[in-house]
Amino acid sequence: MLAREWRLLLLACRMLTRIPAARAIDHASPIGPASVRYYPFVGVLVGLVGAVAFAAAHAPLGAPLAAIFAVAATALATGALHEDGLADTADGIGGGRTAERALEIMRDSRIGTYGVLALILATAAKVFALAALPLWTGAAILVAAHGLSRWSIVLAIATARYVRDSGTASPVAGPVSPASHAVAGATALACLALVGAVTGPAAMLGALAGLALGHLAIRAAFQRKLGGYTGDCLGATQQASEIGACLGLVACV
Repeated sequence: MLAREWRLLLLACRMLTRIPAARAIDHASPIGPASVRYYPFVGVLVGLVGAVAFAAAHAPLGAPLAAIFAVAATALATGALHEDGLADTADGIGGGRTAERALEIMRDSRIGTYGVLALILATAAKVFALAALPLWTGAAILVAAHGLSRWSIVLAIATARYVRDSGTASPVAGPVSPASHAVAGATALACLALVGAVTGPAAMLGALAGLALGHLAIRAAFQRKLGGYTGDCLGATQQASEIGACLGLVACV
């Protein structure tokens, strides 16, 4: 049992980060769908990378530069996987008149105007939100927002239809089991508890409200256009949810 859970965690790390984990496990392994239970936990690990960078740079360089280092560190940890998904989703939704054309645009490795604009705005929102926060509040929201935004991915997988025949997200597309919901949800609750402990209940609720708004807004955009999700859409969901959580916290601190 423990060996299987460890394999699921490693597979989740392989899917979401540049950590050289689970290389012996087939990317399309039958246990792929079950690995989504550890997506929020992997998000916590990514957030810890950002929190360490933020804390290390805060005193010598100041909050704005520390925020830039933190955002850069999390992007490096994931290989900018989710940022790439956000850019492709923006290009597809913005440039495709039909679902078929949008999906075709999203497969193109080149980035377009909508994608560039989405990346600039997303990066600016994250940097300015972190720069507005005290050291330990910023560190806490980095950990929590990255964990919660990967929970947002799990919810999207569980409640929307995968619209491609194959693709990056195809190994994890499908029903999310009650056990996976329980593990992912427990991690999300721990993230909320961390925010509440550091900032108080009002800021915790603000982060949760921002997360929900970010999730619903991006879901409304891509589901209306595509009728479901792709791997790129999951990346966009993570980014929108992370930004929403950060902005919701800033509004209530």
